[in-house]
Amino acid sequence: MEKWKITGIMSKESYINKIKDLPEFVRQFLGLIVLTIVIILSFSILNKFYGEGEDLVKRMKIEEERIAQEKKLSELISKLPSGILVTFDGTDKYKLTNELYEAVCNATKLIPQRAIMGANFLNFRAHELYTINGNKISDTFVKWDKEKNKCFAGFVVSGKNVGVDETITVSGEALSFLSTGIDTRVYFIKNF
Repeated sequence: MEKWKITGIMSKESYINKIKDLPEFVRQFLGLIVLTIVIILSFSILNKFYGEGEDLVKRMKIEEERIAQEKKLSELISKLPSGILVTFDGTDKYKLTNELYEAVCNATKLIPQRAIMGANFLNFRAHELYTINGNKISDTFVKWDKEKNKCFAGFVVSGKNVGVDETITVSGEALSFLSTGIDTRVYFIKNF
């Protein structure tokens, strides 16, 4: 048994001596190959445990599409005239076509205080909660309803921060928008 151990040690030493006897450029090249293999294996192991692979690629593609859509909508907004944009006839304001109406709805994220107060007056309890909680809005939303081909906007008021366990969502059709040239905002919410 000990003879094998001694022979094993001897053979390892002879391999090390053979490597030391190789020319410098060959040792450097072998070292580079070993280092490359170690790095590839390390990243493979890390990717197996921590990598997200296909899921990450899918999320990146979705984000790229979202950015492209946002850029397209920003270009559209910059081409709209500044002022009030409406969806109905009988006014001297700029009337949106059906296609523009949907595009402006999808591009709009802001609901200013004026639109919120206008919609609040029609919902007394929402106005009451809004006043009690210091005029704080929990959430706002603007979304296109494909089934109805209409834009809906709204907001959520809550009294939880003042001890009132009640939350009210006020929503309605966004009939007009305010174009600033930089962005669009909901101008009037019809919630009656």
